Amino acid sequence: MKKVLFIAYYFPPIGGGGVQRSISFARYLPSEGYLPVIVTGPGQSDGRWAPCDASLLDKIPPDLKVYRISTPPPINKSHTMNRIYRWLYLPKPFSKWWIRSAIDISEKAIADEDISLIYATMSPFESADIASYLSKKFHIPWVADLRDPWALDEMTVYPTFIHRKLELLKMKHLLKNASLIIMNTPESTKLLKKSFHLFNKKNVITITNGFDKDNFSDTVDNDVNSDFTIVHSGALHSELGLKYNRNKWFYNIIKGSRSKIDMLTRSHVILFNALKKLFDKCPDVKKDIKIILIGSMTEADNLLIKQSSIYENVILRGYLPHTENIRIIRTANLLFLPMHNLPLEERSTIIPGKTYEYMATGRPILAAVPNGDAKDILLKCGTSFICSPDDTEGMIKIISKVFNSWKENIEITIPDWKYIHQFERKNQIKKVALEFNDIIK
Repeated sequence: MKKVLFIAYYFPPIGGGGVQRSISFARYLPSEGYLPVIVTGPGQSDGRWAPCDASLLDKIPPDLKVYRISTPPPINKSHTMNRIYRWLYLPKPFSKWWIRSAIDISEKAIADEDISLIYATMSPFESADIASYLSKKFHIPWVADLRDPWALDEMTVYPTFIHRKLELLKMKHLLKNASLIIMNTPESTKLLKKSFHLFNKKNVITITNGFDKDNFSDTVDNDVNSDFTIVHSGALHSELGLKYNRNKWFYNIIKGSRSKIDMLTRSHVILFNALKKLFDKCPDVKKDIKIILIGSMTEADNLLIKQSSIYENVILRGYLPHTENIRIIRTANLLFLPMHNLPLEERSTIIPGKTYEYMATGRPILAAVPNGDAKDILLKCGTSFICSPDDTEGMIKIISKVFNSWKENIEITIPDWKYIHQFERKNQIKKVALEFNDIIK
């Protein structure tokens, strides 16, 4: 069996959305002839994006070798220093620590193991520095797996267009010696090739995120709720949305963002506005509807919730172990999938990771999404009701339609399981392994 140096900062016992792809790849690659040798961080929870979920350790094969950095990452809590690093385009302490520490432990792993391939999953995007350096030093091919489109990400806002240009140049420089580049949406693959013509001649493929069939193999009672539950799983991005919208005029002048974007629609704000209007119009409906929010909440999230007139209908569950998260979304009456808004002529390069697990439940989805890949796949899955991210009236119509079907005990969706099952992780791993075979001949 060929060994793959698997560089993944986000790895159990760390939880969160960024971990699921790495867990599945590590679990299923051995069945395709590739044994991962994991290089990861200390596994300490460091806030919202890296919550602790020890239950995920049960998903890791016991014979999997894990090289774990022993020193904790540096913590820079100074807002002023963060602004200085950002504006002067200087590497932050975390970047230096991760690159230095991961290279040291990777060199030990390469000395101990017969490594045939280096695989780096990003973010953090500094993992490209690590993999590129190791590839050159040890003459081992490397694969770049971008879970997010890096400098092409429309959700990322830089201080100025110069900073964005510098990050694009860095991206181009580090990825140019990768033997394979994996993007996680078709649109991001197109944009990469359009932005960097040299990648038209390189091996660039699309492997989307997905879901593990095992998480949905047992039966659940979809009628366990006495209330009509609208469930959202994951980050709400209120803080980012409020900050960006407050300074939108400035960002548009300095062109720090790739697109004219409304980030606040990726929060719960529009949904709450829609529900308020619905409750005002139909007061009797209010007593039957509960909104369940799963995930770590920021101060901005909590403030917007408490200021809302529908606060008493909201249930905050906080961050939950992945298995419990799955159980709740499988019993939801309506799953809420909000995204940022873009001009009509633009297509989003992003598909939220929760999209695939939402589809795998077979439950109705309220998808408030812009044009792009997310909208395309949701239109095909047979369970989604779609409106624009800022369409309050559209949300009211969808909620009313699904709520009335629940009241009358009528199934309102017809899942296209053949289409949905193509996003199973095992199917995706087979595609990845075929690409690995072409690299290591």
